[in-house]
Amino acid sequence: MIGMIGLWSDMIAACLYGGLALWQLRHWSADTRSHPLTAAFAIIAAWMAFKASEGADHLLPGLAEPARNVAFLAFMHAIAMGREQAPLRALGTVYGAVAAVVGCQILTVCLLHSIRATGVAHDAAEAAYQVLGLTVSAGALILVHNLYSQAQAGSRAAIRLPMLGLAAMWTYDLHLYTVAYLTRDMPTDLVALRGAMLALLAPFFAAAGRKESWSVELSRTATFQSLSLLAIFGYLILMMSATRALEAVKAGWVGMAQAVILLLMASTLLILLPSRRIRAWMRVTTAKHFFPHRYDYRAEWLRFTRTIGTSGPDALPIDVRVVKALAQAADASGGMMLTLDGDYRFAPAGQWNWRMDAQGWQDATLGRLLEERAFIIDFGTVDADGKFSFGGSNFALPRWTVEAGSWAGVPVIHNDRLVALVLLAAPPVRRPIDWEDFDLFRTAGIEAASYLAEAQAQEKLADARRFDEFNRRFAFIMHDIKNLVSQISLVARNAERHANNPEFRADMIATLQSSVRKMNDLLARLSKGAQDDIRPSRPVEVRLMLAPLVEARRRIHPIELSGDAGIAVQADGAGFEQAVTHLLQNAIDASTGGQPIRIAIAQAGALVTVAIADQGCGMSAEFIRTRLFQPFASTKEGGFGIGAYEARSLIEAMGGRLDVDSREGMGTTFTITLPAADIAAVLEEERIRA
Repeated sequence: MIGMIGLWSDMIAACLYGGLALWQLRHWSADTRSHPLTAAFAIIAAWMAFKASEGADHLLPGLAEPARNVAFLAFMHAIAMGREQAPLRALGTVYGAVAAVVGCQILTVCLLHSIRATGVAHDAAEAAYQVLGLTVSAGALILVHNLYSQAQAGSRAAIRLPMLGLAAMWTYDLHLYTVAYLTRDMPTDLVALRGAMLALLAPFFAAAGRKESWSVELSRTATFQSLSLLAIFGYLILMMSATRALEAVKAGWVGMAQAVILLLMASTLLILLPSRRIRAWMRVTTAKHFFPHRYDYRAEWLRFTRTIGTSGPDALPIDVRVVKALAQAADASGGMMLTLDGDYRFAPAGQWNWRMDAQGWQDATLGRLLEERAFIIDFGTVDADGKFSFGGSNFALPRWTVEAGSWAGVPVIHNDRLVALVLLAAPPVRRPIDWEDFDLFRTAGIEAASYLAEAQAQEKLADARRFDEFNRRFAFIMHDIKNLVSQISLVARNAERHANNPEFRADMIATLQSSVRKMNDLLARLSKGAQDDIRPSRPVEVRLMLAPLVEARRRIHPIELSGDAGIAVQADGAGFEQAVTHLLQNAIDASTGGQPIRIAIAQAGALVTVAIADQGCGMSAEFIRTRLFQPFASTKEGGFGIGAYEARSLIEAMGGRLDVDSREGMGTTFTITLPAADIAAVLEEERIRA
């Protein structure tokens, strides 16, 4: 039954692929890519015809199978390489290796039909044929995966069906030869049903004949993966072949020999693979012999930007990241940075995997060479004393740069100015520097310079902000000192007339103590790290806090205080007092004669208001809108223009707001609004303090 199905399926497959071959002939002259595809279809048609007429064991069907594999490999190779200006030699090597195995398979088929059907030679040739079939199927599947994974997104839909057909065909072959190797005989049922399998795949292969734009971007990483997988399969095939060969010998030491071979290969892998020097040698050798360029520029650029652009609290300093990024791009084992000033003094900076102390030096001649020519220092041309020549001129490097094992010196140039020099240690396998290294180092040095310049600009901006914050605090403090000086001056003037008055002396001592306390607070605010804008808030009874301020200033101007004593706010007590002091002092300065200043305390629900009203000259709407709350803007002669600005800043920092209502010639009212607090909390806090 299986034989009859196989016979009819072979004939159907021969007809289908013969038709596909004739259909492909339409594009013979227009599309050279169709040539191997047409040949593959024709070979399959002939293979199935020979198999149906002569049987699967005949020489011609045996030769047709590897010929089919060669044709499909040529078709895939044409797709992969057709649009590449500089094709990867490694990919061509992979295809060549698989094609070479196919050639060995052809020779094995001829050998099988030239020797007698029994004996050790025949068994060995049959085992070799099965192993070669396994190798071809596995290698071809790797190439199918490689080709499909590297196809551009727009091309994958067009290439999907033929790639599925090839994957299914070679998967069937892989299964067939695996069963044959394990059972030591070709499975007749699987061989008979090959025609049925190919007939079912004909629609998939027909899609390969459509006129489509197929584009493949060859990837160095994917090619390395293909080489690695082929090496793994090669290792497995080698072990399988050795095992079968040792079994054919039928000696007593076969088991021991197999164990020794396995131990030697495992030991070799364990010794060589962990070695960084061996892995570096493999990378250099592979890149040199299998690729047109040493560097995978896309991968190197992504790694470079990822390394140098890392941020966060755990990130390395920017100078160390620059060194690390340049070293990784060239596979250097380490490096260090030397920064420069305007006089071309080289000073040691960031280091990465650098194992020798460095000293600075000054050399304007060398600095100008690096700056004007973007000159890459090749330490292969530097003698043991650090001397080298360029353009007829002699230059000298410190001796320690040579003793440290330096390999290259990369200038970091920003806006035509040399900002740093990066010394790179030699890779694990030292090699001469060539034009690719020079181009990469120059380009990477320019990119690194932009990151360094940005970091330096950010640092200068941070310094400027710190100075700005210091100046802001200093301006506030100068304003507060002016108020304290006015208060102390008033005490000094009155001391001449009331020095013998005990009440005046007590009040004077209290005023001086208050002034000293406030000055100490001012010094603390000015000190490094002071955070006066975010001091914690607490319940504050408003009238109790305002009473001493009002009492102290009633001696120089009449002030009226109204409002219940049980009203409290949630605020920073010192900041609240300071804000009221500024507004009250402004009101006194704006008032004339005996016009009283009125302070009214009120509570409406969850909010408390403190209104400070004067009957002075008032302010225009334009001044309020554009200048009142701007620092250093004042209508008073000799004024700092800080009081209202700082008062609003302090109130807003407590979660409140400051409103102003003023009319020219009619006076001004400042209203502070703050969240209300429970008076019981005030009493509890005072009890705790007591």
